[in-house]
Amino acid sequence: MALQPSNLRDALGSIVDPDSGKDIVTAGMVKDIRCEGDDVSIELELSSADSPLKARFSEQIEQAIRAISNKCEELVGAIEVTFTADTRSANEQVRQDTNPLPNVKKIIAVGAGKGGVGKSTVATILAVGLAKQGFKVGLLDGDIYGPSMPTMLGLHREESLSEDGFLLPFTVHGIEAMSIGKLVEPDRALIWRGPRAHSAFNQLATQTKWGELDYLLVDLPPGTGDVPLSLAQLLPLTGAVIVCTPQVVAQDDARRAVRMFQQLGAPILGLVENMSYFVADDGKEYDIFGRGGGEQLAASMNLAFLGSIPIHPDMRIAADTGEPLKNWDINDTMSKAFDTVCTSLSTAADSSTPDRPTLTIH
Repeated sequence: MALQPSNLRDALGSIVDPDSGKDIVTAGMVKDIRCEGDDVSIELELSSADSPLKARFSEQIEQAIRAISNKCEELVGAIEVTFTADTRSANEQVRQDTNPLPNVKKIIAVGAGKGGVGKSTVATILAVGLAKQGFKVGLLDGDIYGPSMPTMLGLHREESLSEDGFLLPFTVHGIEAMSIGKLVEPDRALIWRGPRAHSAFNQLATQTKWGELDYLLVDLPPGTGDVPLSLAQLLPLTGAVIVCTPQVVAQDDARRAVRMFQQLGAPILGLVENMSYFVADDGKEYDIFGRGGGEQLAASMNLAFLGSIPIHPDMRIAADTGEPLKNWDINDTMSKAFDTVCTSLSTAADSSTPDRPTLTIH
């Protein structure tokens, strides 16, 4: 059996890119394979020109080629590996090259630099609020380590279904929703390393039959870890919403989350200040965590401020009982705050990425 580029490509498929968790062939990193006489040349595209993986890949490629040549009993002379760099950010590459969810108009990440700021609460309010405004909305619980949506959306009342090898989202509260929390035992600890976390998120996002959506909101785990990177490499993000509370420590972490999304090439649609203040029964306002810190952070980073959401005990009840629409029944102050944030997000998303043009054929 002669040594051909196809044999070499099969051999290179055994080499895994640690950044994406995929082999270098599937990841599209192998740009050229040439055989000239006994010599072989490989062109490999990396994410940066000064990638520390160059030496590692050179060694692995030579080992793989020598192994396949011995198997094919074909002589191989010099092996040359050249490297190029794709300087586009992770999300720029996805937006320009591929889209695994072509029926979703806008994909929006909801992130936070730290836990405990109410990110999942805000993601739920945004999804349900946009649906109340007449949009078709999906909500993906991307927090694969600590999924909150089964409780916050009352998914324990729903049955998990599949069709043609795809998961069917749960139709609840006017939205389509999916969470890994409905696919594993409720008390199971999800302890996953990077590649497995990437695979789990990929399956949830791309193997759910979302249908036609105006918005797909993705509730991310807190911090700047594997899942936000996987999201930016997998889906063409319209942008990200950052959630923080007013105090300085939350602002510091929110700033890091902003920088992460900017580095990944995802536009920042705006910032939401959650738990901004509390209104007592007598109408007096209390700034429990301070007030205005999120708005100040947005101004200092030249970001849009989408609005403030007060804190209220009934929000906890709505979350615990899985009835997010009841948030709008709390009082006029709360419902107005929710609607303001949702409208601001819709406006920001329209400005960031206009809807795809449609062609009507008569």
